[in-house]
Amino acid sequence: MTSRPTTTRRNFQHPKGRRAVLGLLCAIGLATLSASAGAAAPALKAGVFDPPRVAPDFSLQGSGGAPLKLSDYRGRVVLLGFGFTSCPDVCPTTLSVLAAARKKLGAAASDAQVIYLTVDPERDTAARMKQYLGTFDPTFVGGTGTVDQMAAVRKDYGIQAEKKVFGNNYMVAHSSYVYLIDRKGALRALMPYGHTPDDYVHDLRVLLSE
Repeated sequence: MTSRPTTTRRNFQHPKGRRAVLGLLCAIGLATLSASAGAAAPALKAGVFDPPRVAPDFSLQGSGGAPLKLSDYRGRVVLLGFGFTSCPDVCPTTLSVLAAARKKLGAAASDAQVIYLTVDPERDTAARMKQYLGTFDPTFVGGTGTVDQMAAVRKDYGIQAEKKVFGNNYMVAHSSYVYLIDRKGALRALMPYGHTPDDYVHDLRVLLSE
C-alpha cells in the first residue's frame, strides 16, 4: 500500500520523469491558452479590416441640432452608413435591419450607435434627417453638410455616389454597406447590404464584449 506514492515520487524526481511531466503541463497550458483565445475572439460575419485602422473623423451638422463628430462616440460601437431620405428601397431596408438589430440587443444597445450620413446634402437638411431616421429608431443620428463637405467624407470612406436625373427629379446611386467601428474608434469591419439583423447582433456582441 505504501509503495505507490513512493514510486510516483521517485519517478517525478528523476530528471527524465520531471522533464516529461513539465512538458505535459506546458502542452496542456498552451492548449488551454489557444482555446481561450479562440473563444474570446469569434469570427465576425462582416468582412474585417486586417489590421484595423483609425476611422476618419468628421464634423458635420447633426440631425439632433448639435455638431456631429465621430470622435464624440468613442466608448461606443458605431454602425456608420450612408444614404438619403428620398431613397426608395435600399436605405429604408438597411435602416429597418439596423433598428431590428438594436432591438434584439436589449440593454446592450445603449452602447451601440447608428450614424447615417447623407449622400444627398442638397435636399437632406438636419431637420429632415431627424424626422426620417426617427421613423426607424429615435436614437439614430444623421449627418449632413455642404456638398463639398459630404464629398470629402465619402472620399475618406471610399463611398461612391452618383446623381441620376429623371426629368425634374433625381435619385442617388450609392454604396450601401455599413462600417462597424469599435469603442476605440477603429474600423473593424464592413457589412455588405443584405445581411440580417442577427448577423449585426452577432458582430455587435463581439465588439461590445471587447
